[in-house]
Amino acid sequence: IIRLNADGTKDTSFNFGTGFNGNVLTIVPQADGKILVGGQFTSYNGSTENYIIRLNADGTKDNSFNTGTGFGGYVYTIATQVDGKILVGGYFSTYNGSTVNRIIRLNADGTKDNSFNSGTGFNNNVLTIATQTDGKILVGGGFQTYNGSTANRIIRLNADGTKDTSFNTGTGFSSHVYTIVQQADDKILV
Repeated sequence: IIRLNADGTKDTSFNFGTGFNGNVLTIVPQADGKILVGGQFTSYNGSTENYIIRLNADGTKDNSFNTGTGFGGYVYTIATQVDGKILVGGYFSTYNGSTVNRIIRLNADGTKDNSFNSGTGFNNNVLTIATQTDGKILVGGGFQTYNGSTANRIIRLNADGTKDTSFNTGTGFSSHVYTIVQQADDKILV
């Protein structure tokens, strides 16, 4: 990881030390200047960090973000909500000792948000998450099911983690969905 100045030069005020021991797959800056980072790493600057970490604006670890033992597999995508909660998707089946299949919502302090119930979750990796202005959550990836229901590589969830049955994609996609973006007119690019 590195932070560049607007002219492309290295920002020397961003201190990452020895950095990560594996690939970074997603970086999400928060409104407060802190930075969420997810990927295929298990340490940052010599400290054990299983696939997710939040950094302060200067690149140091944010110790107020407590993930415990972290994830049991890779984090591919992170999305923040307006209420400060954090959606995380990837190829994991546990978070801090709890079973969560490839999606979870965290509170701002890194603890699991128990009001988000994904049930049995996804049967394969989550690669992208996009939040909508109405609080609904678009999810894409390599999965074919969510919580036992057919969902071929795209699904929209309600704010509580249940499937939004008003979102009808028919038979879905024939291959992985890597990115989803909602336009200003509420149409969805996939």
